[in-house]
Amino acid sequence: MDPQQQQQQRARVPQPPPPNADLTPVFTVLVGFLAVAAMIIIPASISTANSSLSILHQVPEGHVGVYWRGGALLKTITEPGFHMKLPLITHFEPIQVTLQTDEVKDIPCGTKGGVMISFEKIEVVNRLSKEYVYETLLNYGVQYDKTWIYDKIHHEINQFCSAQSLQQVYIDLFDQIDEKMKDALQVDCTRYAPGIEILSVRVTKPSIPSSIRRNFEAMEEERTKALIAIERQKVAEKEAETQKKIALAEAEKNSQVSKIQMEQKLMEKDSARKQADIENQMYMAREKSLADADFYRVLKEAEANKLKLTPEFLELRFIESIANNSKIFFGNKVPNMVFDQRLLGNFLTTAGRKDVMDA
Repeated sequence: MDPQQQQQQRARVPQPPPPNADLTPVFTVLVGFLAVAAMIIIPASISTANSSLSILHQVPEGHVGVYWRGGALLKTITEPGFHMKLPLITHFEPIQVTLQTDEVKDIPCGTKGGVMISFEKIEVVNRLSKEYVYETLLNYGVQYDKTWIYDKIHHEINQFCSAQSLQQVYIDLFDQIDEKMKDALQVDCTRYAPGIEILSVRVTKPSIPSSIRRNFEAMEEERTKALIAIERQKVAEKEAETQKKIALAEAEKNSQVSKIQMEQKLMEKDSARKQADIENQMYMAREKSLADADFYRVLKEAEANKLKLTPEFLELRFIESIANNSKIFFGNKVPNMVFDQRLLGNFLTTAGRKDVMDA
């Protein structure tokens, strides 16, 4: 290897730094870079107390971002998502603008009769309007719900209990407390904090002294027994009414059946009567026809006899009868049936004259 090549090879080999070299600028740049990165990367969701240290912060869905600078509330309202702010100068808070439920617990109150009771939990479903976020926080701060929900519930419950007896609070008017609390909260919120909307209030049964509770339980048991007795009476009345209706329906059915049967019998009788009338009319017509025929026959026989029974014919018949008689009586006294020829002739003459006069 020639000397020129050896010199080029030595030039390619890195030379170690001198032992007294200063690395402070390098460390300074590295530390500054890490500090800036940390201030950008730290999210606001880690802690609201440390949110002022971050530059990049996040507003969750259902919330809006509200900012304070030097303790003064800014009018800037940001939507959900990532946003930038000045660290250590601007403070950030997410404010919920969707439905939220605030639970107010352990609310003591005294009734009109002096009995102390306690409501274990009251839930208030409310919502802050996005358009009133700045005005509400400016007047009442981030804890606006403490003023208009938590403290107001305590006040309204005590107002309600102090005007009612234990019986009314615990039993009679308990089903109305929800609506009364909702209306009372909404009236004041509409007047002083219009951005707060009260949607509903749910009140749990209050806790009362055990001795009074036992009395109420006994009363409720007796009331339940009375209600059971009333229901049994109603059931018995319904059963009796049902039986009555069944009996009436049965009687009406029997009446209808009897009516139908009677109508059927009447129709049968009427049909039989009409049939008998028809038979009678047929019989009368037949008998009349027979009588007319007999009358006509007799009349014709009479006319025929009138033409036939002439004196000559009668005399002939008389002679024939005398001739056919096998007994001949002689003597002074003869039977009355034997007429003298002269008497018979006189009789026939008289009969002939009578017929002529009738004609």
